[in-house]
Amino acid sequence: MKRLKLILATVVAVFATFVGGKALAYDITVNNGGSGTYESYQIFTGDLSEDTLSNVKWGNGITAAGQTALQNKYNATSAAELAEKLSEFSTSEAEAFAKEAAKYLQNPGALTGLVAGYYLVQNKTVGENEAYTNYILEVVKDVTVTPKTDIPTVEKKVKDTNDTTGDTSDWQDSADHDINDKVPFQLTATLPANYDTYNSYYLNFSDELSAGLTFNNDAKVYVVNGSDRKEVTNYFYVAADGSSFAIKDLKQIAVDGAATVDKNSKIVVEYTATLNENAVIGSKGNPNTVKLIYSNNPNNSGDGNQTPGTPPTTPPTPPTPPTETGKTPKDTVIVFTYKTVVNKVDQNNKALAGAAFALYKIVNGQEKLVKEYQAGSATSFEFTGLDDGDYVLKETKTPAGYNSIADVTFTVTAEHDILSDNPALTSLSGTAASGELTFTADKTAGSLTTEVTNKKGSILPSTGSVGTTLLYLVGAALVVAAGVLLVTKKRMEA
Repeated sequence: MKRLKLILATVVAVFATFVGGKALAYDITVNNGGSGTYESYQIFTGDLSEDTLSNVKWGNGITAAGQTALQNKYNATSAAELAEKLSEFSTSEAEAFAKEAAKYLQNPGALTGLVAGYYLVQNKTVGENEAYTNYILEVVKDVTVTPKTDIPTVEKKVKDTNDTTGDTSDWQDSADHDINDKVPFQLTATLPANYDTYNSYYLNFSDELSAGLTFNNDAKVYVVNGSDRKEVTNYFYVAADGSSFAIKDLKQIAVDGAATVDKNSKIVVEYTATLNENAVIGSKGNPNTVKLIYSNNPNNSGDGNQTPGTPPTTPPTPPTPPTETGKTPKDTVIVFTYKTVVNKVDQNNKALAGAAFALYKIVNGQEKLVKEYQAGSATSFEFTGLDDGDYVLKETKTPAGYNSIADVTFTVTAEHDILSDNPALTSLSGTAASGELTFTADKTAGSLTTEVTNKKGSILPSTGSVGTTLLYLVGAALVVAAGVLLVTKKRMEA
């Protein structure tokens, strides 16, 4: 019999033989096998001489029905003839054989103390963020194998826009926005290196928005291959609240010819969510996460019998995941927002009622009203849900008897981590353009607090005062003098 070829990523074959009438026992060592466990199934038995297996017979890991089915499928009349054929198989043909043999497995065993034979090894269990290995084929004595397995990845990003300057950032891990802004988000999944060995592939972006963000139901899904980007939204189920973007079988997209999907492709979801009145102000921010739920067993991934069809014309229903899935760790981005607190005081630094204020944000050179307060008993005014940028504070009503203040232009400046697994707000400050206001910053509370002072107007003399009496006396004297002059003039004329 010819020497069996080394074929990775399909079946592990380990042989033991007898030397001097004593049975040799062989071990399979799994390198980088993850946190899961492994088990073996004896496909063939035989005699091992160096690296050649002879007198091949069926092992106890394949059912009798499986032995017959495999011989019929590969047009062999015995285990020895089938083993001979296997020695000529390509890698893809060996992978197909492994999947066929796996349909008829029985009597699972360990990886140590194995007698002469040809063994199929597979995962018994895997960790949460792990995938089952493709079967591996080896013809050796004691052997160390590295599982052929891989997992997808996912990341979430957000964009930041400064309304005053008009600058928009690239995709990053944090941003700050005004309440009522539509905040752009992006989810990106990569596919496993052994994606092609799956017959079908379930993929679900499990997304979570904080209470301060409302999904706008405007999601678009793309397959990205390098610079090529094709929309495939109609293949995906999109939950009304944005909590899930899922597809039962990613392979169907390529079968239909809608886009090329292979191990190098990226699946990208983009949508917006509105920052709402429930947004948390300050350094805690509004965290948003995503994790990927995915097919993780290439050996049990359906029959692969997709046929070209028409993409759904109505939104798909939530797809049922396969029995075996993995989950990636969560990836987090944070949206921050801030507030300005204006305290109204008099020249003695005492709270002063009766004022009214309006705050405007400068957007594209124009003033956009943020919020306006009417005059009343309030002496403190909060303007919440502010982005960084330039603002104008206007006193729209001044307390009676006090001088009005001029409009104040000030800038909110904030810094936060752009790329980080745990993005944080690192600084917050406020600066008035002409220095007439001083802001006290509280990064944790996300607040900028200032005092606006009104001074009393000038006090004019009132009726009955000394000043007024003097005016009357001077006026009376002038009237008397004028009368005397008039009488004197007439007498002189006479």
